[in-house]
Amino acid sequence: MKLNYQLPPRAVKHWDEWIGAHQLGDVAVAAEEAGFDMVSMTDHPFPWEPWLKGGGHHAFDPFVSLAFMAAATKRIKLCTLVVIAGYRHPYIHAKAAASLDNLSGGRLVMGMGAGYLKQEFDVIGASFEDRGKRFDAAVRAIQAAWTGEVLDYDDEYFPAHGHVMLPRPAQRPGPPIWFGGNSLAAQRRVVALGQGWLPFEQGEEQAKVTRTPALTTAAQLADKIGTLKERLREAGRTDDISICFGAHGSGGYEAHAESIARRLPDFEQAGLTHVLIDAQARTFDDCLREIELYQPLNKASR
Repeated sequence: MKLNYQLPPRAVKHWDEWIGAHQLGDVAVAAEEAGFDMVSMTDHPFPWEPWLKGGGHHAFDPFVSLAFMAAATKRIKLCTLVVIAGYRHPYIHAKAAASLDNLSGGRLVMGMGAGYLKQEFDVIGASFEDRGKRFDAAVRAIQAAWTGEVLDYDDEYFPAHGHVMLPRPAQRPGPPIWFGGNSLAAQRRVVALGQGWLPFEQGEEQAKVTRTPALTTAAQLADKIGTLKERLREAGRTDDISICFGAHGSGGYEAHAESIARRLPDFEQAGLTHVLIDAQARTFDDCLREIELYQPLNKASR
């Protein structure tokens, strides 16, 4: 089981103070040297202030920020966790992803989600009510663009006739797509279109906001993974599927790391391939210390 490090989301709001004289790439280098399998960035281009006041956060553009991290590193994978399908036209998503994958030497993992913040959809002119159908269509369009062939592609939402996208991604047929969410719909997308699943821990109250089911225990997670594997078998899928769980710790970054470490055996038994470390550090120096706390766990996972 491997670890995925996500930059502290609340650092972005106070970035100049948080990062000080350092650079974003320094975080990625530290994570790479500590043995993390990947680094992640989330996606909120224009969040709604009431959501921010209720616990939400700002974000860098995931493709731009991960490109900075890619340039400073050599091995660590780069995960969009998650880009919201409806926030950009799928052919713009396809070009950004293909560019990052190509220029990083094939290190992109394309985490995608349907999204749940209607106000953010509205302000950028994205369609919210039919976002599920558009999500499915967007993924198919992205995968078609990644072929590098001249498309004659009929689609209700994203037709393309006589268009071609080059260069292709370094990974063939394209970067692995992991789908976020705790729902059966997310699992359906994994089975039909993806190579990974991104469930996350949350209680009932948070589930009302995110519009995906609550998930609070390793036992519940194991049950959901069992359901996914059964659906994969029924579909005739025999390839390996990655499952990365966004787990919550408790307390400051040291207590958080300890709580994650205690839960790793249960996570491994449940069938995870990755655990997302939702970083807690309040300063850059604390971030480096936090990353070091996970070095023994990364070594143990190799």
